[in-house]
Amino acid sequence: MQRRDVLTGLLAGALGATMPGRAQAVTPEDSAREYQRQAMAPFPLKLIETTGDNALAKWQELKAAGQGTPVVLGGEDEHQSLGNLLTPFAPHGPYGPPLRPVEDILRDAASIRFPDDFIQRSKDSNEAAIRQFKEMLAAKPDMPLPVITESKDGQPRTLTRDETIAAMLGSGREPPLGDWPDTTDAMDGLSVVTDYRTGQPLKKVIIGLAPTDDWTTIPAILRWGHWNGCPKPEEHVAAFRSWRDRYGAELVAITSDVINLRVTRRPQTRDEALALAREHYVYCPDNIDQGVGTFSALAAALMSSDWWYFWWD
Repeated sequence: MQRRDVLTGLLAGALGATMPGRAQAVTPEDSAREYQRQAMAPFPLKLIETTGDNALAKWQELKAAGQGTPVVLGGEDEHQSLGNLLTPFAPHGPYGPPLRPVEDILRDAASIRFPDDFIQRSKDSNEAAIRQFKEMLAAKPDMPLPVITESKDGQPRTLTRDETIAAMLGSGREPPLGDWPDTTDAMDGLSVVTDYRTGQPLKKVIIGLAPTDDWTTIPAILRWGHWNGCPKPEEHVAAFRSWRDRYGAELVAITSDVINLRVTRRPQTRDEALALAREHYVYCPDNIDQGVGTFSALAAALMSSDWWYFWWD
């Protein structure tokens, strides 16, 4: 018997024991299935199953059919629950916020200037965080600080207190420009249909068919975003529309935490690519902060690939 079966049995024994005259208790598996059932009832996309190696072809077939806008929603790694995609549509109890109307999200998107508003918001947020840290440090000079390590010549080193304070006061600064790479690895294509551990196509992939002819509205329809560092739904819409108009971008996949866009026009010069890399950074900082490390590395990748990848943890 596998470990999961043993644990399931123990949970069922603990939670599912009956008493005379009482109904069988609900197991965790029953609760998970009921949660998914209730969330799926109002879920606005029709779902189609395919395989990882056929996902892009199926997406193109559905797009050509003209009966809605297809978008890849993920695969079996989502545990067949679609993960965070279902969260806005799940029951939240009497005190949960009501689902925002799509029309309200699209109205808000129309007032956003991308990337200017994103750049200003990032600047304001960084300045506020530094100001707050200075105030805390002035009130309590011996306040505990996080432990920060850096690697120099392959050897880890812990920053001193003064170095840590300097690093925290410098937080929010842009990543380095970096040298333009001699070679670059193009961004992966439709990344969400392969197992990241093995690189093999997933056996099961789910494509959603959205009731719209305008793919930029899909984040609004799904109420996707506004968790951790992920932009709000209306901010995704505004960014998508800007990139659609300038680069022929199109949404191919949106999963619990990943977006795959495909473009028909790449940046033509290094200056244009660097400007676009800065747009990507204010939209999704992890692409550099936890990814390629410099603006130049990202810009070079944007010049060499038709696919754009975004991820938020």
